[in-house]
Formats: sequence, structure tokens, C-alpha cells
Amino acid sequence: MDSILIEGGNALQGEVQITGAKNSALKLMVAALLSDDPVTLTNMPELADTGFLAHLMRHLGAEVAIGPTGTMQICAKSLGEPVAPYDLVRKMRATFNVLGPLLARKGRAQVSLPGGCAIGARPVDLHLQALTALGAQIDLREGYAYAKAPDGLTGAKISFPFVSVGATEHAMLAAVLAKGETELLNAAREPEILDLAKLLNAMGARIKNAGQASIQITGVEKLHGTTYAVVSDRIEAGTYALAAAACPNSDVLVRNCVPSDLDALWAVMQRADIDVQMGETSVRIRRGPERLRAVDLETQAWPGFPTDLQAQFMALMTLADGASIIRETIFENRFMHAPELSRLGADISVHGREAVVRGVTGLTGAPVMATDLRASVSLVIAGLAAKGQTRVSRIYHLDRGFQNLEANFTALGANIRRVKDD
Repeated sequence: MDSILIEGGNALQGEVQITGAKNSALKLMVAALLSDDPVTLTNMPELADTGFLAHLMRHLGAEVAIGPTGTMQICAKSLGEPVAPYDLVRKMRATFNVLGPLLARKGRAQVSLPGGCAIGARPVDLHLQALTALGAQIDLREGYAYAKAPDGLTGAKISFPFVSVGATEHAMLAAVLAKGETELLNAAREPEILDLAKLLNAMGARIKNAGQASIQITGVEKLHGTTYAVVSDRIEAGTYALAAAACPNSDVLVRNCVPSDLDALWAVMQRADIDVQMGETSVRIRRGPERLRAVDLETQAWPGFPTDLQAQFMALMTLADGASIIRETIFENRFMHAPELSRLGADISVHGREAVVRGVTGLTGAPVMATDLRASVSLVIAGLAAKGQTRVSRIYHLDRGFQNLEANFTALGANIRRVKDD
């Protein structure tokens, strides 16, 4: 197992190029199961998670070819037995979304209930309720969802009791081949929802108003292949922006991003006295030597502040002047990074879904342990700003969502490297 060693205290200077969005790429890969024709995805991130899903799709009978420079071609013409076993699903939740496409294509499926980061319960109840509304018969037993729709799926009106990105995406993936009309109410509006709809429409689906609270889908008989570029990763862009903001005297240009996807982040950063300059496909982050201002934060569904940037922002606030209150409204167990940040000298107290961060004048390097994907990179950010050496272990979490992390930070002037554990 590997660790990351960081000698903190360096300013970050230069440019970083953002890759395709992990959270979108995984669902676009699953969408390829809906067609007999090849689907080619460009701007694909090279991550452990995309590798896990590619392995599962091959198991299902799809041909997956990974080409150079972020290209992946998937052909699901000859799907085999529609069974996704526990060993191939347990590593991440996104694999559960093969259930809907398999039902739509094969009329039946057996998919293990998912695993992934331990940041909360995140049940798949809404996924199953949406598929049931579309006519699927689902039986849960022995850790699996056994689903069948021998006569195919049928369009329906589905009203989600609360906003769920995963359930919205899953319903879209199933409804595009359902008979008749489907309406999704209280749908998620994240940019990744719009990205999935754009791919499905490019494949011949009929989806209207994706990115709005009400999405209309008219089912079609079949989808065809296409070539499609994955949207850039807003969470990766925000992570590098927050890393630059955490290190005094930094000046970093984040390229190949969609700045408007992160308006909530830029607003909070500017309140903390960080210089944010937005371009059409880039954002420049500048930070002087002075301490930042402490600001409060509450995570929300898009267009609010993303829960996937909460841990990184907390790392930033550990060195701010004053106290900040961070409220996590999306997941009930997403402050597991707080005790690890405290090992570096941070002053954080957690009460349920609220954390109070009292800024300190300096952090000191120490051994820390990653607990999930976004928490792990928050420890890297804190290590970059701390004095002395920080060792981040269990970085397999990082490899799930960040491509070339050490190389990118090294190019910005950080002293960071990957080492083999004893």
C-alpha cells in the first residue's frame, strides 16, 4: 500500500489542467449499456473507479477498449447474463446504476447492493422506487436486487421526496427505453445530470429540461452509438483552487474547467478574501501572505455549495482568522476528516452535522489516515499548508478520484511524492 509524503510550506505557482468529471464519466459509461452500437467517450479520466466499472462491464459482456489520451470505447452489443456480483459492485456505489440499463435491455437483472465511501447511509431506496414506478418487479434478498420487467418498462410520473443525484440519473437511464412518457419531479439539477442527458440525446434519446427540477423523457425503441466528450470535473477544479488558496503567496491558473459550475464556491472564497478571476474555461486563484477571513458554509444540492468540496474547504478554514461554522446537509457522516485534521493542529469540534472550525496560526505535519475520497485530498491540502512533513496513508481513496495528483502539485511547486509503505 502507498502513502503520500508532503513537505509543507511552499507557495503554489503555475497552471493545472482539469480532467473529465469522475461523477459524470461513470454514468456515461453505464449509458453505453443501452445501445448495441459502440459509444466512444473522450476526455475520460484515468481513475481506479473508471477501471472498476470497466471491469464490471466486461463481466456483463460489453467490450471496453481504453485508448490513448483519455479515450474509451464501449460496445454492449453482446451482453451476457445480467448479473453484477458483490465482488465487482462493493467497491463503489456507481456500479449499482447498471441495474436500470440491464432491465431496459434484457428485461431482468441481478445486481448486488453497493458499497463505496463510508460517508453515510445513502440507501438506494429512491433508485428502486423509481424503477418500480417504471414497472419493474424488484425483490431484495441475500444482499442483491433481483429485478425483472418481462414486458419492458413503461413511462411514469416519478416524484422524488428529496433531491437525489444518483436516483435521478438511474431513472433517466431506465426511462429512455421505456414505453411512453416519463416525468421526473424534484429531480437533481447538477451539471452531471445535464451531461448524462446530452449523451443520451446524442444516442437518440428524447430528454427535455435536464438540469431543471422537472425532467420529461419520451421513451424510444433503441439508442445508437455516438462520440461524446465528458464534461470537466468541477470537484477537481475546486480542489486545486482551494489548495492554492490554502498556501500563502500562491497564484494558480486552473484550466479546462467550467467556472459557472462552481459559482457557490467562488462566492465563498471571495468572502474569505481570496482573489478569484474567472475566464470562459479557466479560473485564476491568487492568495497573498495575509491570513484568510473565516466564513460560514452550508452544503446544498446544486447550485449550492457541493458536499464534495466540504472537506477541502474545512482544511482551508483551519488556518483562517476567526471561527467558521460548516454545516453538512447532504450526508450524515461526512466529518471523518476532522479528527485527522486535528492531528495536524487544527481546532475543530463536531456536533452532529455541524462543525466549528477555529482558525489557528499554523499547522504542523504529522501522520494522518484517509477515510474517504474527498477527505483524503483535504489532508493533502492541509499538509501542503503545514510546516514539516505530513504522511497521508490509505491513499487508494485518492486514486479513485484524482488523476496525476502528485505530478500536478509537483508542477505547481509543492514538495510531494508517493512512497511505498513498509
